[in-house]
Amino acid sequence: MEEHIVKILKAEPVTHNVRRFTLEKPSGYKYIPGQATEICINKPEWKPERRPFTFTSLNDWDHLEFTIKIYDDHPGVTSQLGKLKAGEELIIHDIFGTINYYGEGTFIAGGAGVTPFIAILRQLNKDQKLGNNQLLFSNRTEKDIILKDEFTRILGKHFINTLTEEKNPKYDNSRVDETYLKSKITNFSQYFYVCGPDPMVEGIQALLIKLGAKKEKVIIEQF
Repeated sequence: MEEHIVKILKAEPVTHNVRRFTLEKPSGYKYIPGQATEICINKPEWKPERRPFTFTSLNDWDHLEFTIKIYDDHPGVTSQLGKLKAGEELIIHDIFGTINYYGEGTFIAGGAGVTPFIAILRQLNKDQKLGNNQLLFSNRTEKDIILKDEFTRILGKHFINTLTEEKNPKYDNSRVDETYLKSKITNFSQYFYVCGPDPMVEGIQALLIKLGAKKEKVIIEQF
């Protein structure tokens, strides 16, 4: 089983409860945008606690990057990650993941579920192949929108935000239900990439298929 001890080079806030971790990159370590690895903290009491996180860096970068939501409401792994500083160590493991890019379509994310899409969209932007790909991003409030400025810069009008717990005239204020999907999407033969809390993913997958999407073109994470 693959295992690499890597040092944290930088840990910085992205939003009020999301942090960006810049890590050393092991020699020869390769992955595809959208893939993930299991991470644990290199401390005796935390080594058994492995959690999956998606790479948000590109494979040709000289470092690794993870964008991780910190849950401070209970003393778990992410709460501990939120306390780590540059110089401390993490352990990364095998690479896995089924959210890969297959073709132009609509990315639908809920909260931290956007993380598999960050590297995919960054790679498409780098390769000048963004085309008509769009990101439909659902969050509770404006302050929860991860990488709002970057997504706005690279996607422009194809970056669509909806807020579920805050009325804000700058954004849509709706849950991603059947009515909302029909208002934003006219072509259901395209690819759909869906990631977020399990109930959201299951619900949206069923709705997309009901509206005409082919099941094999609705890409979700499958463990």
